[in-house]
Amino acid sequence: MVKHQPLQVYEKQVFVSFVTGIYGCRWKRYQRSHDDSSKWECTWLVILFSSFLLLLFWVYFWLVAHNDYNQFNWLLYNRSGEWRDDTFLILAYSAVGFSYISILTILACFHISLGQQLNLYWVHKVGVLATLLTTISGLVTVDDVWGEEWAIVLISLQSTAPFLHLGALAMFTAVGWLVAGYVVRRERSNVQVTVLLIYVVLLLVIYLAPLTFRCPCIMDRHALAPRPEVIGRRGAPMLAPENTMVSFNRALQQGVSSLQADVTISEDGVPFLMRDSTLRRTTDVSKMFPARQNDDASSFNWTDIHSLNAGQWFLESDPYWTVGSLTTKDRSRVGNQTVCTLVEMLRLAARADRSALLYVRRPPPQHPRHRSWFMDTLWAVQRAGIPQKRVTWTPDTDRGRVRGLQQTADEKLSLEEMKQRGISSLTLHYSKASHRDIQEYLANNVSVTVYPVNEAWLYSLLWCSGVPSVSSDAPQDLRKVPYPIWLMSQSAYSFIWIMSDLVSIAVVLIIFSFQKWKLSGMQSYNPEQIMLSAVTRRASRDVNVMKEKLIFSEINNGLNSTEDMSLDLENGYASYSCSGLSH
Repeated sequence: MVKHQPLQVYEKQVFVSFVTGIYGCRWKRYQRSHDDSSKWECTWLVILFSSFLLLLFWVYFWLVAHNDYNQFNWLLYNRSGEWRDDTFLILAYSAVGFSYISILTILACFHISLGQQLNLYWVHKVGVLATLLTTISGLVTVDDVWGEEWAIVLISLQSTAPFLHLGALAMFTAVGWLVAGYVVRRERSNVQVTVLLIYVVLLLVIYLAPLTFRCPCIMDRHALAPRPEVIGRRGAPMLAPENTMVSFNRALQQGVSSLQADVTISEDGVPFLMRDSTLRRTTDVSKMFPARQNDDASSFNWTDIHSLNAGQWFLESDPYWTVGSLTTKDRSRVGNQTVCTLVEMLRLAARADRSALLYVRRPPPQHPRHRSWFMDTLWAVQRAGIPQKRVTWTPDTDRGRVRGLQQTADEKLSLEEMKQRGISSLTLHYSKASHRDIQEYLANNVSVTVYPVNEAWLYSLLWCSGVPSVSSDAPQDLRKVPYPIWLMSQSAYSFIWIMSDLVSIAVVLIIFSFQKWKLSGMQSYNPEQIMLSAVTRRASRDVNVMKEKLIFSEINNGLNSTEDMSLDLENGYASYSCSGLSH
């Protein structure tokens, strides 16, 4: 007896082929499966999701840390002695690694949604593991070299938390489709109940998260303080070499209210401007005095210091990626800068009717001006002809010898300590200036200056906190912020928060209800829909031709009779069965 099998044609599923092909290199239909994933593959799924969350934190950290990129490179320089911009490599890795892991995470979610068996390709396993280990190593390195920078994450949440909340709400609402598809299955298990409970708890946490937010910019716009004044920190170091005359001139062009500089005392008592303890990074001392390139900057006399070039390094290292925007004339002027004296800077501030903020570095004990550094600085202020009330300096030592000059503390002090020491001004790093502390200081008539503030979001945040002035490396950028980047009343934010939660709850309930209805009305599910060649899309003429070929084939083979031949086109199947055939 000869029995003819139905002619079968399988519908192509391009999307499924793409998903399983990229994720697990399963491009063929027969390579795919709807069986449950193995525990080993589930473990890799957990590793993949963990890598995604860790990279998400890593990328967010470097986005908000953009405020301090130069500080990071400067710390590395102090450790290695060589200036290099490592932030470029870090950003390149972050972009590539996060994109790669994100794509795999999305494909894994599609696998779960389509009911496909998870089978991560071994090449991807190596890539995921390498990315995870690299990210962990990066976090450990940052904690070692730049551990104080973690504070910017919590500070940035005061500005980004409302928007991150909406993003997390949308993401977890969408994840409800996958959770519902897994939970509403006919079979019941403890794992399903656990997954559902975890999902519900996380949703509740996200729904109620705004109760913990402390965002200064959620306030009545009528209570907004005046725009904080901007102090040119070492001039405008993104546009010209720091602590040089061209840098201070650029800062004045950007409308700064004050100029801030780092002061060092030379061997012969001349106060000059230099941030580093040595001259190696910002001058050509390695070329002019190679044997002394690592010596303390204060160990040089002014004649030797004045002979050094203090601008060419800026063109060569491009510390802020801004050299490309300079004109030929600007490059020539920048390249011919020399080390600036304190008197020159103060005279420039006096002519522009601006104030000055000085960070004076006391010479080491063996220095010939170790005891007279205070008088050297005071004498330079008097020679410059600037009103003494316009000059503020730190540290706040030798207060009994100061007449008319303002002094500020660069450490966080209690109100009691400030009253005992007679301090009415503080210059604090932004990580030490919390919103509550700022409000307390201002309520007690203490002036607060926060540094370094280079990003619009941080400037806006401090503006909402009521800070009267900030010190910035980027006055040209802060000049473009005439108003906080966002400001919202408490009532408006509460309305957005509650409505978002209600919409999310409604969508989640609809998703679970739809998934349950879909399962109850589904008798069987096979995404690889099997279709026979006589499906209704095939023209009737083709069907007749196939029937004729089959009949002639039977005749030529000497078949004596043909019985019971049927064709079923209504359900998309074409089947031929011949019984009672005898030779």
